[in-house]
Amino acid sequence: MSERIIGIMGAMPEEIDGAISLLNNPQRAVIGMRSYTTGTINGIKTVVVFSRWGKVAASATAATLIHIYKITELIFTGVAGAIDPTLKIGDIVIAKRLIQHDLDARPLMGRFEIPLLGITYLECNTQQLDNARKAITPLIVNNILRDTIGENVLSEFGIVNPNLHIGDIASGDQFFSSELQKQQLNEALPTVVCVEMEGAAVAQVCYEHKIPFTVIRTISDTADEKSHIDFPIFIEKISSRYSVAIIEQLYQN
Repeated sequence: MSERIIGIMGAMPEEIDGAISLLNNPQRAVIGMRSYTTGTINGIKTVVVFSRWGKVAASATAATLIHIYKITELIFTGVAGAIDPTLKIGDIVIAKRLIQHDLDARPLMGRFEIPLLGITYLECNTQQLDNARKAITPLIVNNILRDTIGENVLSEFGIVNPNLHIGDIASGDQFFSSELQKQQLNEALPTVVCVEMEGAAVAQVCYEHKIPFTVIRTISDTADEKSHIDFPIFIEKISSRYSVAIIEQLYQN
């Protein structure tokens, strides 16, 4: 049985800085313009890296984790824009399935179908999904996020009672910043609850290498004309701290 090695990827440098702070005996190496930091968390070998933005960058990072660092599972954290109107800023989404919303090879194959794989959705391992649900639920139910971040900071972004959601996530090389984009995505993929730029690409790399993966996103905006407002501040004050709390809970479980 191979040694357990967890790869942690983050979509923002601030989130990765927080994850690196959890490592014991951190060691840093630069490969392909990316800084990989190895160490242990709760005795488990771990590699932490900033994925960079977009599907190609994230795929390259995931491939390095698999081939160079020999990870046996991958955790991806980051932010996302809400598509489902029931999602609020500060909510957490665990991916059940992921799809590339900008993949379209018609008429050669169906819209969203991944060439040569013959599938459109990449499903998360049920055990990984359940582990994530069990780990994150106490953060909300026991008000750990509120106590860690502080009610004053949360209130700056209108976060009162964040919720945990499990659902479909769409990925593509687009930043959603209009209501029209949301409507078009919802019409094409009605089960999708939020949108981001890396998750489905990372999921495909993991799928092809039989690596279990978990994609966890914090809702940072409503994927419309207000998407750019206070985004850097949200990353600094909210999502980076969410990521640290989530990773700590995952390792405790």
